[in-house]
Amino acid sequence: MDHRVFELDSLPLADGGTLPSARIAYAVHGTLDAEGRNAVLCPSFFGGDHTAYDWLIGDGRPLDTSRYCVITVGLFGNGVSSSPSNHPLGAAFPRITPQDNVNAQYQLLTEELGVNELALVTGWSMGAAHAYQWAVSYPQMVRRIAPVCGSAVTSEHNQVFLAALAAALRADGGAERGRRAAGRVFAGWAASHPFWAEGGYRELGFDSREAYLTGFWEEFFVAGPSTEDLLAMIGTWARADVGATPGFGGRAEAALGSVTAEAVLLPGARDLCFAVEDEARAATLMPRAALRVIPGVWGHLAGAGATAADREFIGAAVSALLAGRPAPAAA
Repeated sequence: MDHRVFELDSLPLADGGTLPSARIAYAVHGTLDAEGRNAVLCPSFFGGDHTAYDWLIGDGRPLDTSRYCVITVGLFGNGVSSSPSNHPLGAAFPRITPQDNVNAQYQLLTEELGVNELALVTGWSMGAAHAYQWAVSYPQMVRRIAPVCGSAVTSEHNQVFLAALAAALRADGGAERGRRAAGRVFAGWAASHPFWAEGGYRELGFDSREAYLTGFWEEFFVAGPSTEDLLAMIGTWARADVGATPGFGGRAEAALGSVTAEAVLLPGARDLCFAVEDEARAATLMPRAALRVIPGVWGHLAGAGATAADREFIGAAVSALLAGRPAPAAA
């Protein structure tokens, strides 16, 4: 789907700096109602763009465009919205937090699109972190959230992964060899031990582990956003922490306790990037949250709808949340 661009003169950043000439790439599916209250927002994930959630969106799908106006929005650093690769600042592109993305998205929704309320904010991985941030930063605007395979705070374990990913990208001066190495780093975290033991990559059409590593993971990092863009997104991922929102003094527990949105938290059963235990604790801290664990062996990739079963589980949970019904539990 073709995207649109929203331009901000200058975006104040959480660390006190600014992002001049900021641009947000986004796409709109469906029609906003007269009250501006049927909007669903889907922030993109690491390496994703405005097409990232097409499998969820459409007439009769969980994000039903006959009922909802679904807005998919690209995070800063994704190579389409403002990023080191397309911004005049280039390598001097500032550090971006989820708060910064959410504040810019708020301007897009209220100033450009006329949105008064969000029926739902949902996203996978980095998109999930931004769903949490929306619920903390703008509670009066967000009715529901569905974070998928993500977290409100990037854990210490996840920081180890991100440091390794960044180190691989910087190897060989950011050239192709380092990008291919980064793909192999991510591959080891993206799916579970049983996935590899069972040869789950065959479901994607690869006949061997090596074919999957080169044809999927290396190709993603070589053909995708630039090295500097990837590093910018890693920086945002690493800085996810709802406790850093003004008014909470660094206390994520207090931030989560302030959330008024109804929520269904959807971690992957074997996700190595975002532990189920962390999401279970978040659910106990939020006044109106339910935990629904995506079953299976696909780990972090389950949140992207890796299989038909994953798509069905996530879609059913999102549909139930929007309909005001209890989300279905895993079988």
